This record gives sequence, C-alpha cells and structure tokens, in this order.
Amino acid sequence: MREDILEGLKKEVYGRCQKETNKFGMGCYYHIEAVVKNAGILAGHYGADKEIVMIAAWLHDIASVTDYSMYRQHHIYGAEMAYHMLKEYHYEDEKTALVQKCIKNHRGSVPLEKCSLEETCVADADAISHFDSVPSLLHLAYVGKGMGIEEGREFVINKLKRSFQKLSPESAGYYKNKFENVMEVLGA
Repeated sequence: MREDILEGLKKEVYGRCQKETNKFGMGCYYHIEAVVKNAGILAGHYGADKEIVMIAAWLHDIASVTDYSMYRQHHIYGAEMAYHMLKEYHYEDEKTALVQKCIKNHRGSVPLEKCSLEETCVADADAISHFDSVPSLLHLAYVGKGMGIEEGREFVINKLKRSFQKLSPESAGYYKNKFENVMEVLGA
C-alpha cells in the first residue's frame, strides 16, 4: 500500500475543500472521507485491490471541489486530473489506468457499467457514504435549501433511498441493516 500517496492525496483534497472556490464547502471533504472509509471496507469484502480503491476514493470528486464548472462531467475531468496527480508520485501507468476507470464509473446517476470489483467498490462507497453524512444532508435541507422540518426530512429520506437503490445487489445486502437503521431514525 502506497501510504505516501494516500497521505498526500488526503492533504491535497483537504486543502482544496477548504478553499473559498469550493462551492460544496467542507461537507464535501467529510463525504470524501466517508467514501474512502466505505471503499476500504468494500475492497476487503469483495477482495478488490484496496490500494486502487482507496486512491480512487480520495480522487473521485477532485474535479468538483477544484472547479464547480466541471461538476456535471466531474467523473471525466477527475479521471484526467488523477492521471496528472499520480504521475507526480511516479505511480505505475497500469494502476493509474485502473484508478481512472474507477473515477470515470463512480457516478450512480450516470449509468455506466462497472467492469471491475474496484469500480464497484468506489461507486457503491460513493452511494453509501450519504448514510454516514445524515447531519450534513439535514443541514443542506434545512439551512442550504431553507426547507421546513417535514419537507427537509422527506428530502433526506428520498435522497437516501435513491442512494441505496444505486448500490450493486451484493453491496445492498451488505449495507441493508445500515439502511434500515437510518430509515428508522428518520421515521421512514
């Protein structure tokens, strides 16, 4: 495991998330941290290459936090940015290509086929990360969107249901209890 890369990317992502130009604020950093955590868990569960998965998880939203104008295609721009960032670490070209595929295919809202266990781990970790960020989602609903109590609760419930539906069948089974527990807390 290339700890130097993982630590360097963590610092880089944190720094970019702190900038005023990051339209998502620090909540995005906590989302990325949750993706990294869950990607590592899923890599162990699936027997995927944990190094590839963890690096891709740190970089999956790098384009969005760097420049909001890249948001709609952040999976494409992010893969390109990852190539250049990993070159600086002299990371192997073959592994860099695998990281790029994970980033390109991480979005549940863009129906792209996951061709490897690593891609599935990153995409599923991105979706399930919202269950680790319920306070941020509630803040978004109530403060960011100015919703009332019930409207905000429904917004979060629907967001979490959509996220759960994006999971691969095996990951949905793996995270079923987490989903049910969060839904119970939200009164769904």
